[in-house]
Amino acid sequence: MRVFGTAGHVDHGKSTLVKRLTGIDPDRLAEEKARQMTIDLGFAWLPLPTGEMLGLVDVPGHRDFIENMLAGVGGIDAVLLVIAADEGVMPQTREHLAILDLLGIQHGLVALTKIDMTDDPDWMSLIESDVRGVLAGTTLADVPIVPVSARAGTGIDELLAHIHNLLNHLPPRGGQQSPRLPIDRVFSVSGFGTVVTGTLLGSPLRIGDAVELQPSGLEARVRTLHSYNQPVEIAQPGSRVAVNLAGVDKEQVQRGEVVSLPGALTPTQLIDVRFRHLPDTGRPLLHNAQVKVFVGTAESVGHVRLLADEFLAPGAESWLQIRLETPLALAQGDRLILRYPSPPQTIGGGVIVNPHPARRWKRFQEEVIQDLRTRAQGTPAERLAQAANQPEPVPLDMLRSALGLSDVEFDVAVAQAIEDGQVRRFAEELVWGMRRIQQIHDRLLAELSAFHLAVPLRPGMPREELRSRLGLSPMAFNLVLSFGDQVVVQGSIVRLASHQVTFTPRQQAQIAALNAQMSAAPYMPPSVSQAQEIVGEKVLYALLELGDLVQVNDDVIFSGPVYVEMVDAILSIIDAQGDVTAANLRDRFNTTRKYAIGLLEHLDALGITKRVGDTRVRGHRSL
Repeated sequence: MRVFGTAGHVDHGKSTLVKRLTGIDPDRLAEEKARQMTIDLGFAWLPLPTGEMLGLVDVPGHRDFIENMLAGVGGIDAVLLVIAADEGVMPQTREHLAILDLLGIQHGLVALTKIDMTDDPDWMSLIESDVRGVLAGTTLADVPIVPVSARAGTGIDELLAHIHNLLNHLPPRGGQQSPRLPIDRVFSVSGFGTVVTGTLLGSPLRIGDAVELQPSGLEARVRTLHSYNQPVEIAQPGSRVAVNLAGVDKEQVQRGEVVSLPGALTPTQLIDVRFRHLPDTGRPLLHNAQVKVFVGTAESVGHVRLLADEFLAPGAESWLQIRLETPLALAQGDRLILRYPSPPQTIGGGVIVNPHPARRWKRFQEEVIQDLRTRAQGTPAERLAQAANQPEPVPLDMLRSALGLSDVEFDVAVAQAIEDGQVRRFAEELVWGMRRIQQIHDRLLAELSAFHLAVPLRPGMPREELRSRLGLSPMAFNLVLSFGDQVVVQGSIVRLASHQVTFTPRQQAQIAALNAQMSAAPYMPPSVSQAQEIVGEKVLYALLELGDLVQVNDDVIFSGPVYVEMVDAILSIIDAQGDVTAANLRDRFNTTRKYAIGLLEHLDALGITKRVGDTRVRGHRSL
């Protein structure tokens, strides 16, 4: 399925030619018939020898309706540029040609119409030479020029032959994964309800599909489908499609919205663009200039941010970030046209390289420009890696949708990116860009280094404190911790592998004095306050974090080995006789009730023991 656009000046006979080719008058409005000019988009279709249909979108030629013209040329495969032999190239024709060139339309034909209005061979030769000169340097530079007369029928068979030949040599459409239907017309049909039309992009659309309209977010269902005035069960990409939507009213839908599968498109108000400024605009494009943005069938007012230039001279190319006043449903690779709103003028166009920038970029940042170059020109593996450089690991399905690659192309890109060390794969469904992992890991190392420098007697930073400082989800945090060998995780703390707690000679002497007192009475050791008087608050806290000491309540501490010994004894007594009491513990270790009760309540809180009356039994946790 293919769609042609017919463009040209209002008096060049576009609609007449379309009617001669198809038998369908594309001018459907009463005003169009009265004024004998195309005002809005017109539609027709042409049966092909293969049995397929060729869709035709007839776009307005008059300067006053150029923005309607823009809504019709976004989804076309080729163009039939109509120029009248008795008038030649007009200013509107030049503007149409500039727009087609900016949109990257590389395939088409020129129909040199109204040849019955002149019988001067020299004039015809002059007109053809003029047309060829205007086409030079554009994407349509080498297209055939076919003289025709729609009224007399002269040259129509030759034009049809050129159309068929062109269709046979058109390259396949891109392999986008999800159907997209930019809406160019909305109406209602009695007994059926809301109908929208457009050129289907991406993949097939089926009756019964749940869909949503973006950017409004309205949900609907495909009730029926028509393509070229015939009912179909499945609408094919590249064809003109009418979709009968259940669940929405005509008044809720407008031109410019996009029918897509739920979740496939996310509206945006900030886009990164590779832009080409037309050479005949007459003035430079300035930073923060207000423009009108046209993408597909949609439009919005926007403000231009020049990322790499103080200003952009006519004829130059560069990188822009555009802030849209109203959200649009856009995808990477979509082409756009920019116009000044007043006085109205087409100033250039380009390609959306990122429909969802992370933020408003600072100007003149080489890293930002390099990222945009990769998005625009990189290999599929490079673009996948760049898309995976997110704050969190990215689901593969999300990347598949964002990149618009076929299944085979996507799988090859994933494998290549992994082999090149550009991404890491986690489980089966997640990948994460190595550049982002390295950035976060570097921040992690910096946080730990600063922590160790500030509190050298602490063995490491609490895990949750470090995760909070990095702003990571638990999953992402765990993945970063597993990266490299410079970080050690010990229970609830994280430290640099190079970090060791080192005590000064004076502190070592204080620790030795405390250890001596604890060894003299291991089951009735000094209290917390007494220990702090001996070694100081910082050293005591360090010994507790290192596990040399264990604090069971505000007043009681034990040495690490003695703590383990007493807990093992408690559990052994429980296993032997079914429970244990404070008296059992007091008698076993020749200690006092303060220490026995303090330890048992500590174990109750940990779930290692459970209080039943005046006894303890095993709890739900082990030491």
